[in-house]
Amino acid sequence: MANYRVDLANLDNVIKRTIEAINSSKTELYEIAEGARDECKRLEEELEYIKKLISETIESVEFLEEKLKESKKHLMLVSKYYDRYSEEEIKRSYESADGLRVELAIKREQEQYYIKRRNEIEFRLKGAYRTVEKADNLISQLGVSLGYLTGDLKDVSIKLEDMQQRQLLGIRIIKAQEEERQRVAREIHDGPAQSMSNIVLKAEICERLVDSDSDKVKDELKLLKAVVRDTLQDVRKIIYNLRPMSLDDLGLIPTLQRFVASYREESQKQVIFKTRGNHNQLKPVVALTVFRLVQEAVNNIKKHANAQKVLINLEFLKNELKLRITDDGIGFDINTLKQNSGNINGGFGLISMRERVELLNGKFEIDSAVSKGTRLYITVPLVPEEEV
Repeated sequence: MANYRVDLANLDNVIKRTIEAINSSKTELYEIAEGARDECKRLEEELEYIKKLISETIESVEFLEEKLKESKKHLMLVSKYYDRYSEEEIKRSYESADGLRVELAIKREQEQYYIKRRNEIEFRLKGAYRTVEKADNLISQLGVSLGYLTGDLKDVSIKLEDMQQRQLLGIRIIKAQEEERQRVAREIHDGPAQSMSNIVLKAEICERLVDSDSDKVKDELKLLKAVVRDTLQDVRKIIYNLRPMSLDDLGLIPTLQRFVASYREESQKQVIFKTRGNHNQLKPVVALTVFRLVQEAVNNIKKHANAQKVLINLEFLKNELKLRITDDGIGFDINTLKQNSGNINGGFGLISMRERVELLNGKFEIDSAVSKGTRLYITVPLVPEEEV
């Protein structure tokens, strides 16, 4: 990836051909959408006509049913008092009843046919509506794509390297997200998940002993209480690593003090945290950024620096804050860091920190040498929230 170079003329040609292909596709999509709309209109008209036929047929069926009912009554009278009617009248009664039955059967058959036809048209109409909707969505998306592709390409050569770096950063972000998810999953599996299994087991023991050995139950409940307390502590630790609630409740300084104290206790290293000045109305995005910078720097020191002493200085000025983090660790070669900046498998921590600072229009500087420790100099403007 570091040796990758882009031929701008070829890139421009690719973009032009892509635009032509998208324009052609857009025209075809317009034709598909218009054809689907015409089909919708035709099906709607046919559906209305079929519904009208169904309504008329239902009325005819009801009318014929009434007529057939009357005809049957008359036929019963004729059959009962056949001696009162002539042979011709009896014949006409039977023929009338048979004719009505045949006509009613035909009308019912027509009714079923029209209903089936109506259902088919409604199904086709739904499909046509979906086609129109999909075509309109694709046309809209193609319009957005064309807007991007046909924008001002004059600064492509200037911004190309930055785009490549951002692409690399995006890949590193995805990689870091997956690593963070694996870490959280591993912590939950090894900590709270195992403890919860233990809790269930002890609860089952208590359930079996509750009627036979109350003293044993009390001992098990004490153990169960201790396990629950430890599990709760583990869960709180995981939540704190993901997003410290104290950042919202207490503010930046107490959260950093707690973080430093926790790291000092865990690592048994000398960590000094100093602050100067005060900024009571620090914006949440700035507070979160500063906390993540300190967290990432300390994690890097823990993993790579082998430092015995860490100094964190945070100074609030009128329009900006200054953060300085130094350690007496093994350090590294700055040139090696620059060479690895194009490698997707390179370190993500420092690049992530620089990106966070630059998103707030701040400055990020690093000074290090082998066996001489590392120094981070960070400046972040205290801008109004709407400007971030």
